Amino acid sequence: MAPPTDDRTYQARWILPISRPPFQDGWVRVADGSVIEIGSGRPSQSAIDLGDAALMPGLVNAHTHLEFSDLSEPIGIGPDGRSTVPLSAWIALVTRRRFDADLSQRSRVVQTGLRESIDAGVRLIGDIVTPDPAGTPAETTNPTSGPPSSIDTFPATVIRFAEVIGLSLPRMEERWAAASNLIENDANAGLSPHAPYSMRRDRIRQVIDQARSLSRPVAMHVAESPDERELIRNGGGAFADALRSMGVWQDDVFPWSDTTVDGDYRSLIERLTQAPRALLVHGNDLTDQELDTVAGHPDLSIVYCPRTHDYFGYAPHPMDRCIAKGIRVALGTDSRASNPDLDLWSEVRFLLNHRQDIAPECVLRAATLSGADALGKPMFGRIEAGCHPGLGMVATTANDLDGLFRDLAVGTYQPVL
Repeated sequence: MAPPTDDRTYQARWILPISRPPFQDGWVRVADGSVIEIGSGRPSQSAIDLGDAALMPGLVNAHTHLEFSDLSEPIGIGPDGRSTVPLSAWIALVTRRRFDADLSQRSRVVQTGLRESIDAGVRLIGDIVTPDPAGTPAETTNPTSGPPSSIDTFPATVIRFAEVIGLSLPRMEERWAAASNLIENDANAGLSPHAPYSMRRDRIRQVIDQARSLSRPVAMHVAESPDERELIRNGGGAFADALRSMGVWQDDVFPWSDTTVDGDYRSLIERLTQAPRALLVHGNDLTDQELDTVAGHPDLSIVYCPRTHDYFGYAPHPMDRCIAKGIRVALGTDSRASNPDLDLWSEVRFLLNHRQDIAPECVLRAATLSGADALGKPMFGRIEAGCHPGLGMVATTANDLDGLFRDLAVGTYQPVL
């Protein structure tokens, strides 16, 4: 075996492996991007001393839409920094913007978002993509244009989820053909039946069955708002009005015929368990009974996008209840259509400052290890021998865990590898 070409050791005031508790005065040895060993005290070999810093893995953004990365501000933003319209009306604005977008620029836009993510320390991304029926969608690889970056040699790994959407059969068939083309040409890609409000139930089953047959992961927006529940329960409300105004309403789709007052989503959740792995994106409005169903299936994960959640002014996310029930929770940024940037560490800081009911260790886990496991990439998100997570640091002079977490709540994450 050839010796490593890049072998270096980093030492820091704190080491946060994530897969085990933080410890002080430690070091991490990395060769060609992979962790070789980790320890405490003085390393036996020469080391790069990061000083008063907490060294941790690269971040994992389990849910985003890079195709909106050219937006300078979220769609529908008001003077208070929140959306001026509910999700149902916002979806119409996003759809109009997508139709008006210049498809020839999509690759450039995706690369812009990827570069922003990489420079923010994200090393693994779950990206929802809109496949182009006329050809292969924009590749999400390491950016090759724009200002130089010291970390260009450590690009992010992107898991692409081909979005399938449409209430009418012609629209659905068009999107299904485009998604099929993507997954045929990308062995790592997954499928994304968009949401309960935007797909026919039989076609949701079709997508999940295909994911199972091809051993591909699934990501689906689920229980994003109470309006969505009203739509599938009784076929009315704000979402029904929005779908009619968009001209996409189909009389035979809503309401779902087998929903009950107590558990509108349980049959869908059970269906998602048929996929090898499934990410339930948002999950803002899931009941305890529905969360119990999720908790019974270890291959299901919930992806929480904190600042997008706040943008729409929803009631507190059930992340605390998810953790109590043993559900894996990962973090995402959603997109610049509902978020000012793609900085995942800002999601961490938001939770550390606004959700004191959630243990800081759980927040850090959601931003790293849990996201990696949700995406089926356990080599990311933790500092352990054999992993290649990337590394980042936050300045801290703390002497105990309480001080460490206070520093993390206000600090800036800086990529190291």
